[in-house]
Amino acid sequence: MMVSHEARVLFVHVQKTGGSTIDSMLQAVLPDVAYVRDLPQGRHAQLGPALRQHPELADYWIFGFVRNPWARLLSWHSMIKRNERYVAEGNAKAAERLAGNRLWRLVQERYPDFESFVMEGLDRQGQLNSPQIAYLRTKQRTADFIGRQESFEADLRTVLDRLGAEWPTEIPRLNSGTPTDYRERYTDAMRDKVAEVFARDLKRFGYEF
Repeated sequence: MMVSHEARVLFVHVQKTGGSTIDSMLQAVLPDVAYVRDLPQGRHAQLGPALRQHPELADYWIFGFVRNPWARLLSWHSMIKRNERYVAEGNAKAAERLAGNRLWRLVQERYPDFESFVMEGLDRQGQLNSPQIAYLRTKQRTADFIGRQESFEADLRTVLDRLGAEWPTEIPRLNSGTPTDYRERYTDAMRDKVAEVFARDLKRFGYEF
């Protein structure tokens, strides 16, 4: 979660929706932007806990991004497995990331393949099964703009227009893997499990398998 007090904007970073790229964009166009510190779940804090701790931010322009839940989970698992490969190859930075991320360690220990990640991990790990809308809405406040990873560039330009900022010369796409058709990786049972867990996102954003 990043904030600019000068621009009065708050970015809620939902995992695997292009958030690292958005962080870089904000750092390029807002000189005072910084991470909101000491929040539950750190960079990926939900809006509710953040506003309880910092109620003054409720009046800021709040935005975040979401993603098709089936594609998002595959991307999440693939990122963790890529990092594991880097660790096995002796990459010190990857080893540091793994050591500092409890969820990644749990996935490595308990959910070695994508099927177990979905069928078991979604039941046991709250960080995995939280609906995306829960990050972006409270009883009193909903994000002012919710972009979609599927229309990432167009929606990011909407954010920049709201900030009165020009498109930066270069924004690298971070933490992105090789494009793949997520449907090929799901069994019927896995597909239905995701639909059940993320029913609120499917209803709110109209996502389909």
